[in-house]
Amino acid sequence: MIVAGATVKALQAALPLAALENRILLCHALGLNRVGLITQSEREIGVDEAAALNNLIARRQRGEPIAYIVGKREFFGLDFAVNDAVLIPRPDTELIVELAIERLPQAGRALDMGTGSGAIAVALAHSRPDAQVTALDVSSAALEVARANAASNGATVRFLESDWFAALGTERFDLIASNPPYIASGDAHLAQGDLRFEPVNALTDHADGLAALRTIIDNAEQHLHPTAWLLLEHGYDQAAAVRALLVHNGYSDVQSWRDLAGIERVSGGRLSTKTP
Repeated sequence: MIVAGATVKALQAALPLAALENRILLCHALGLNRVGLITQSEREIGVDEAAALNNLIARRQRGEPIAYIVGKREFFGLDFAVNDAVLIPRPDTELIVELAIERLPQAGRALDMGTGSGAIAVALAHSRPDAQVTALDVSSAALEVARANAASNGATVRFLESDWFAALGTERFDLIASNPPYIASGDAHLAQGDLRFEPVNALTDHADGLAALRTIIDNAEQHLHPTAWLLLEHGYDQAAAVRALLVHNGYSDVQSWRDLAGIERVSGGRLSTKTP
């Protein structure tokens, strides 16, 4: 139990979590940054600060993700607000942003499907201000978070509430990127770690893990310009299956790219020039 009168320095050593988590929660509870922890190391905390810190620690000990507790997560060098309406952006997903930046033509039109917090769309629009970026999600609560993240990061993104392609009409894009639900129904990971607190519909397709990926691959042709790229994030063991789906649907230059852990994390291909 943290009590009033404890110094910042003593708390950094005494808090029961991992060192990084201790520091994050201490900064959040006391309104300090990392420099403040050093310059105010002998500061004694007050009653309200002790109560706030005890509450934060208890939430983390119950397993709640740090990102939800402090309400934000860094992604692609930007700060993103997060809550339990959206997935927590992960470093693995930065790969699809890098690939999209490289493959989107100058002043091109890009689409992020199932945007959640807006991580992919906002990072892409921030890095490529020449681009016209559209992002969609079926969740109005997620779109509220995504719009706020676009505004706070100075990124221009058009947001649509849509069940996959439903709201797009005949629109076509120069690149489509997506990090869709790809965990199979009943997968043990859904009951472990941070995933227990994240929105289940953003994690699993409630089927074999490939249902959402199939829907996107089967229908993207109607919304891509010829030779445009389709990029898809997927599970650690799904690359071969996603490549096969892309080949079956006539995509060319089909390949997979590895994340920093060496896992095939993103697969994609280019639409055939035969598409009108």
